Amino acid sequence: MSTLPEHVRIRDVSLRDGLQIEDPIPLSAKLELLAAIAATGVQEMEATAFVSPSKVPALADAPELAAHLQEYRDSHGIEFSALVASPNGAKRAIAAGLSSIEYVVSAADGHSRANVGRTSAEATALIPEIIAIAHDSGATVEVIVATAWDCPFDGPTPHQRVVDVLSTAVQHDVDRLAIADTIGTTTPRRVTETVEAVSPLIGDIPLGAHFHNTRGAGLASAYAAVSAGVTRLDASVGGLGGCPFAPGASGNIATEDLVYLLRDSGIGVDVDLPAAIDAAAVAQRLVGHDLPSSLLRAGDRILG
Repeated sequence: MSTLPEHVRIRDVSLRDGLQIEDPIPLSAKLELLAAIAATGVQEMEATAFVSPSKVPALADAPELAAHLQEYRDSHGIEFSALVASPNGAKRAIAAGLSSIEYVVSAADGHSRANVGRTSAEATALIPEIIAIAHDSGATVEVIVATAWDCPFDGPTPHQRVVDVLSTAVQHDVDRLAIADTIGTTTPRRVTETVEAVSPLIGDIPLGAHFHNTRGAGLASAYAAVSAGVTRLDASVGGLGGCPFAPGASGNIATEDLVYLLRDSGIGVDVDLPAAIDAAAVAQRLVGHDLPSSLLRAGDRILG
């Protein structure tokens, strides 16, 4: 029988993954959402992405947003990260003041070409350079393996593809790793098998996981990952977000839904549930449409 961890670190990804598929909202609206999420007590946030503005116009203001992060580092102790897709993106993120970057490599060629215009092997080959750029500047790097279970273009992802990306990252002293269910197709059994298979490969390097609730199995998959030893999970308030380069990839697991599940399972989290529900309501108002969060609709079971 698996032993659940005492604490799980939740990284809220609303400002990057959450907004990347939406119509662009003004910087002032992003700052309002940032303030609402910071009020939840979350200790890690994915703030933005330094990628092509033409491909992801919703995140074209990455440098401007980055200029506002220091006050939340100082006042709330939040660790901010930014996603990059190339060595140039890594340089831009570091120049904007980010000390933690994420490099996403899709394990599937179809999604990798749609996302960054490279094969999976070509994207993997850039890992050493990106890690070197970050480490030379005192920054840390997380390599995230996208489409770790399935690709919308290629179908099921061969397990060896995931291993190849992780192995390259480990060999070049990556600081953190994560596996991502980009289109919300995985299930608890598949998650457990993957986590157990890669754990000996990565040793003591922290492993996170990123799930979408597209097919209703996101929270169950997150619980399976935690049961298998993962202690870092991504989520977005309201279940905001999705991948613009993966057809049908909607709905990150909602931060508040995840907090509810973990809290009632006896697992500690840094996020205050009522504040997370309030932040989800802010996100819903700012993007102008309903969000899929269950807690936003039904509220917490604990009243008063």
